[in-house]
Order: sequence, then C-alpha cells, then structure tokens
Amino acid sequence: MFSKVVWATDGSEAADRALPHARTIAAEAGAPLVVVYCEEFTMPGKGGGSVPVHANEDELQAKVEGQVAELITAGITATLESTRSRVGGAAHTIADTALREQADLIVVGTRGHTPLAGLLLGSVTQRLLHIAPCPVLAVPSHVGS
Repeated sequence: MFSKVVWATDGSEAADRALPHARTIAAEAGAPLVVVYCEEFTMPGKGGGSVPVHANEDELQAKVEGQVAELITAGITATLESTRSRVGGAAHTIADTALREQADLIVVGTRGHTPLAGLLLGSVTQRLLHIAPCPVLAVPSHVGS
C-alpha cells in the first residue's frame, strides 16, 4: 500500500514517539523511509542575518543523523533530507519534500496541545493535515513506542 514513507522530525520527543510507527509501516511495506529534518530560522534582524530557532541545532542534527544510521543498521532503506525554512514554514517544506519524493504517507508526532492550543499555535502537524500531498499519520504525544 505504501511505496515511500516520510517521517518528519524536529528532533523532539514528540517526533521520536512517531518514529516506531514510521519504521514499522516502512518495514512491513518494504518501502524506503525518507527522514525529513527541517531546521527553522528566525526572520532576519536589522543586521540582515537570521539564526536557527533552536540553540542546540548541531546536537539535534547529530541526533537525527544517528537515528537514520540506526534505521539503516536495522535493515530499513532510509535517507535523510535536511532542509531549511523560516519560522512557520516547516510544514510547507515537509509537504514539498513529500511531493518531490512521491511519498504515500507522512508520519509526524504531535505536541499534545489541547485542540484550542493547537488552533492558536498553528502547529506543523496541524498545517500538514491541510496542505500535505498525501495522508498524514499524526501520532499523539501520549502514544508510547
């Protein structure tokens, strides 16, 4: 049913809880798993430069690279797509990658906000549900691996 699966991650615990689901789906389908890691940058300041939103960006990138290596060691065909966007643009970047990769499914975690907070905060997952070119599996934060 799935010929290519995308797991979208920002290196957070919520994204980590979605990984076992993405891994299982890809393994059972014999499908490659494309890991999309989107580094978000602030809007340029008066000096013209922008900076990563997360101060520990290098650590997050290394963590995700390690997760991809573990997937490959486990026999999953996995690749890493590191992307960049401005704050608030991660969902579009993930959707664009899924479209380019011709993915059949995007697996992503949720932060566990209440429905009202999710509407007010405009999470990446919430946006993906509306703009993704394929189905989105949103794994709630309370679901264990």
